[in-house]
Amino acid sequence: MNSHRHQLVALARPVYLGLLASVAAGIINTVWVSRLGGSAVAAVAVATNTENVLLGVALVFASGTTVLVAHARGARDPGGVRAAVRGGVALWALVTPVVAVGGFLLREPLARLVLDGGRAVSLATAYFTISMPGIAVFFAQQLVDGILKGAGDTRTPMRLALLANGLILVCDPFLIHGYGVQGAAASTVLCRALTLGVGLLAVRRNTLLRSCGGVPAGVPLRATLTTGLPMAADFTVRQGGALVLVAIVARLGVTAVAAYSIAYKVMYVATMAFYAVRQAASIHTAHLRGAGRDARRAIGREAVVVSGAVGLVAAVLLFVAAPWIMAAFGAGPEVAHDGVLFLRCVGPYLLLMACFIALGGVFEGSGQARVLLPVTLVGTAVQPALAYGCTGLGLPGVCLAMALAMALQCGVATVLFRRTRAGVQDEAEASWAGASA
Repeated sequence: MNSHRHQLVALARPVYLGLLASVAAGIINTVWVSRLGGSAVAAVAVATNTENVLLGVALVFASGTTVLVAHARGARDPGGVRAAVRGGVALWALVTPVVAVGGFLLREPLARLVLDGGRAVSLATAYFTISMPGIAVFFAQQLVDGILKGAGDTRTPMRLALLANGLILVCDPFLIHGYGVQGAAASTVLCRALTLGVGLLAVRRNTLLRSCGGVPAGVPLRATLTTGLPMAADFTVRQGGALVLVAIVARLGVTAVAAYSIAYKVMYVATMAFYAVRQAASIHTAHLRGAGRDARRAIGREAVVVSGAVGLVAAVLLFVAAPWIMAAFGAGPEVAHDGVLFLRCVGPYLLLMACFIALGGVFEGSGQARVLLPVTLVGTAVQPALAYGCTGLGLPGVCLAMALAMALQCGVATVLFRRTRAGVQDEAEASWAGASA
């Protein structure tokens, strides 16, 4: 196996397993909450979706720190590693109070913004009362994961994800039974806090991080911000685009929305693999760039091969197993019919998405995520417009629109990627150098 491919697979596998653990725990958590009634399910769904959006905020300091630590690690610069960590911690300390306090104060208006009213609003507000202050723990978890990944350790974040979600599954039945929706929130925050303690211990024990030398008094916030902000913006834009697409699908009726929602959840199993490869490519690229090796083209090709292979396998499996998948979710005949149709038409989109997402890791790892951000913005804007025009074809038309929009993004990204030149110093190099100067 190609050395770059081997490294990408080694880095991506633990990331993917950690993401899968989070999704599985979320599904089981919903099962427990469902015993409290439909209003409780709606309340928790709103709260968890809000957290997914806030994850985009966390990516500013988490992903930025990952790239900067990996770059300094490749350069064998202990002071640069410590500077990158301090920059991430400082940005976390600056952003977290704003989000946590603001979310707590606006918890009821936020619930009313999404829910129509009634008991679900009060339940969502009660959940936010605990989860919003607890966002500090969630953000700290993301930062710890980012530091460890930048140090080349993706296995420990995987173990931390398994630990956190395992604890949540154990605590949920007891706390939900005793305290309802607030028990679900308390279980999540408590278990994350315990896992955060283990994560901080892992950071202290990491040989690379422990051996870092001294750094200047100034904290390199700017390098972390400029590196992580485009990655966070990319994630947030895609989340927003997904919500808009749901609104377009709603024009086809409730059955289509239900089928689309189930199918999209199933697709997460594949798309999370694409993002795992993206993280691996980002870490590997930054590490080699720090060591003075510009292997972006080779890493990009291997990332596309690995992610594309996963996308192709996923497309084939979804096409063949679509009826059984919809049956497993207990979908009725009409929903199952639409869901099977969607899963059998979404293959081209998945394959194109696999290539684009994976290639993005090379841009992120070289500090050039901002180059791809306009591509994401345009693609996300084009997708709902195409979907709106193709609604006459039903869900296959939506799949066609998704594939066309992703093909546009892939085409532009490929052109940008081919323009990379070995030995050319990026502007990002200056920022990284400044972080450890």
